[in-house]
Amino acid sequence: MAKQEGTKPDEVRPIDPDRSMDILDAACPSRDVFVDLADKWALLMLASMRQRGAQRYSELHRSLGGISRKMLSQTLRTLERDGLILRSVDPEAMPPLVLYGLTDLGGEIAEETRALCSWTEKRAAHVHEARLAYDRRHASDV
Repeated sequence: MAKQEGTKPDEVRPIDPDRSMDILDAACPSRDVFVDLADKWALLMLASMRQRGAQRYSELHRSLGGISRKMLSQTLRTLERDGLILRSVDPEAMPPLVLYGLTDLGGEIAEETRALCSWTEKRAAHVHEARLAYDRRHASDV
């Protein structure tokens, strides 16, 4: 997260409700929220929870093929801190059942990512063709 001037690295202060937001301004509080969301694992995690609902840690790990356990834990903590997911524990279950699910705020952003996911699935072949063409044009540059 971006450090607000005059704060400790993890200290967060309330945002002035009259402040205008500009995501392109490095000092704007909206920038650090955007950076958290733009992380590839965060987007994939939100998409997985949108499609599959609340999941156990191991279910999330399987649904996000390729993510390390360390990165999964870090991403879960970041999204929980940002109020986008909720970690719930059923202590009466043996072993205790821990689920990660979307909050209302998380559900809102997860729904907003639906168009990005759809576009990516629809246009992936075009992007790969563009990459191949670029690599062929620049093969002699190496």
